[in-house]
Amino acid sequence: MNKQLRPLMLVGTGSDVGKSVLATAFCRIFKQEGYNPAPFKAQNMALNSYATPDGLEIGRAQAVQAEAAGVPCETDMNPLLLKPNSEHTTQVVLNGRPVGNRSAYDYFRREGRDELRKAVCDAFDRLSSKYNPIVLEGAGSVSELNLRDTDLVNMSMARHADADVILVADIDRGGVFASVYGSIMLQTPEDRQRIKGIIINKFRGDLRLFDEGRKLMEEICGVPVLGVVPMFNDIVIEEEDSVELAQKRRSMEEGKVNVAVVLLRHISNFTDFGVLERDERVNLFYTNNTDDIEKADIVILPGTKATLDDLYELRRNGVAQSIIRAHSKGALVMGICGGYQMLGQTVSDPDGVEGSIPQLPGLGLLPIHTRMQGEKVTRQVEFAFHNGTQWSDCTLQGYEIHQGESVVADSETTYTPLCRLSDGTYEGCRSGNNSIGTYIHGILDNPQFIDWMISKKVKDSTTTYFTIPNSLSFKEEQYDLLADHVRKYVDVEKIMKVLRL
Repeated sequence: MNKQLRPLMLVGTGSDVGKSVLATAFCRIFKQEGYNPAPFKAQNMALNSYATPDGLEIGRAQAVQAEAAGVPCETDMNPLLLKPNSEHTTQVVLNGRPVGNRSAYDYFRREGRDELRKAVCDAFDRLSSKYNPIVLEGAGSVSELNLRDTDLVNMSMARHADADVILVADIDRGGVFASVYGSIMLQTPEDRQRIKGIIINKFRGDLRLFDEGRKLMEEICGVPVLGVVPMFNDIVIEEEDSVELAQKRRSMEEGKVNVAVVLLRHISNFTDFGVLERDERVNLFYTNNTDDIEKADIVILPGTKATLDDLYELRRNGVAQSIIRAHSKGALVMGICGGYQMLGQTVSDPDGVEGSIPQLPGLGLLPIHTRMQGEKVTRQVEFAFHNGTQWSDCTLQGYEIHQGESVVADSETTYTPLCRLSDGTYEGCRSGNNSIGTYIHGILDNPQFIDWMISKKVKDSTTTYFTIPNSLSFKEEQYDLLADHVRKYVDVEKIMKVLRL
């Protein structure tokens, strides 16, 4: 039987340095070593979220890390989730449930922080009583001095957990010596002693070129460099932030089904498209270019944290009209969650749940009206879908996270539900042959649904269908590849030795 390990915490010199992916890797490595690990991030700011088995909400990154650790996700892994709204406010989700909207100024004030601090510390204590080791992840930069007194997620949490800390730096950005040295030297003497190692991430080129740099960094920082991890492009791990989507603005590709995902300002849960993007029949790209949208075979309006704000922007910049024109030319138009709401007749918010816009006309492609409401629906679901002639004979899986209720316009409207849930209730909507909408995230993780959707647009009937890998087995393979990659370039044995002390 393995001995217990101390908690491991990964903090960063800044945002997007790769903390989440490395935390995922260590969750899988500890599982491979025979431990029972679990991820923890006290406070996460993200629009990608996930529904736990008991119908609560956490950041998607912690759900991914739980998958890598081989354990079910729960709210104690991410007790505090911040979901930015429009109008400079953020929805605060505490222990899986929304507790209101706060401005950044109000949220980071010292008053009232004790309650949040107790909540995240209690969550860690409950988690650490069940799992070992806990792999903690910090947020943003570890050296924001103006936020030190109100910090809940970086070194204050390391102190509570009594964790050993590894500092992660992104060398691809440049300035890695200054960022590492500054991040360490700006800590208090007590916190500085917790930093047991440095990982240099996202290296490009010949690793031997950094041999001298590695020695210099250890000399000036007094902390060992435990690894230099090269950039990788051949391992698929779900991304936490939408920063990378701008790099996926590909153009049309002849001979494939061109799928345009509308790039919304407040896009959320873009992980919905990971499986579809890997389909060899498909050329999927993110865009708000009106010409590309009008030429696409399939146009998808994705989820959003601010439906009315994004709908207003679509009407202002001409994208709404281009979607309608694409539909009139025969493109299949699909809406998911907030995108589903936008495809209806109207979206109203009389109670100001989202902001100050009381109502806007939708794109009019589905016969529904949506009203925003304070109660958030968060649940995992099983369902069948209607293919236009009959219900599918397979059970599919997904999850819902939304505020707002959508109802059919009137009793005279021709209406066909898109999905039938396992409890017999209907969900979503379809109109004619080329307008569909649903609240179900993850619907495009199901090969059966993708095959049906793509078959409507495959131009050559003799095309051999691509067999989409089972989503779960594919993810398991990717987590193992990630662990192998990190093991190759990081001194995992030295880290394990530190954690055993």
